[in-house]
Amino acid sequence: MNLRDPARPDSFTPTVRRLLAGEFDEGPSYATYRRRGTTDWLLLHTLDGHGSLGGGIHAGPGVTTLIRPGTLQDYGTAGDRWHFLFAHFHPRPDWLPLLDWPSVAPGILQLRPSPSAAERITHALSETVRQQDSVLPQGELLSLNALEAALLWCDTQNPKAARIDDRLLRTIEYVDRNLRADLSIAALARTSNLSVSRFAHLFRSQLGVTPQQFVERRRLDAAARLLELTARPVTSIATEVGFTNPLYFSTRFRAHTGHSPTQYRQQLASTLLP
Repeated sequence: MNLRDPARPDSFTPTVRRLLAGEFDEGPSYATYRRRGTTDWLLLHTLDGHGSLGGGIHAGPGVTTLIRPGTLQDYGTAGDRWHFLFAHFHPRPDWLPLLDWPSVAPGILQLRPSPSAAERITHALSETVRQQDSVLPQGELLSLNALEAALLWCDTQNPKAARIDDRLLRTIEYVDRNLRADLSIAALARTSNLSVSRFAHLFRSQLGVTPQQFVERRRLDAAARLLELTARPVTSIATEVGFTNPLYFSTRFRAHTGHSPTQYRQQLASTLLP
């Protein structure tokens, strides 16, 4: 690819209002060239094969690339195949810190996520593509939310940000899916394949709280959402989020929010009255 060929014709440039996402599985002849780039950000996440972005920059399986607006785009298949997910997007203002990745060339940024993180990014981007084609009126917002999730997973792999160990990410996901389960420190250590002492030390050093404090906060935050969104009895909610003693639940909820569960729900209801 010749970055400086003035006679080379520009490829089609899409018009992107907020988001345009898709999946390409291309052969050896695939190439795109946009001399002035685009006005949006472009994210490329390689699933299989290899892509070339010019200047010796390559994107192999699992590699995620960002191209800034206004950056020359000269990319295509390197070898026989390039299978990738892409998203052209205009970021929300609060997304900008998530786009501060290491630069591999002017305007081109790259991350090399761990295999487990790359899998999560793939899932979120696939959901971005799927929701974009939804017949629901909320489809575009669902697609944007999925893209935000992908960027958040990318942020866990950004060496310029506070990176969380993959083993702890696995534990955090386990906690969120299993609030009613035994979430003792020994049980959590098993999810990360670490000893209890090593797990406790790593967890506190990276997240700033003990595993027990983290679990309690997750449970109480989940309880607050259930109080806001459902009419379930307080005792039922306590059980749902893993508290076997309703009185202890109420005590900890008050310490967390400043209100008992009943007061919390009543206060919320009062703010919704006309």
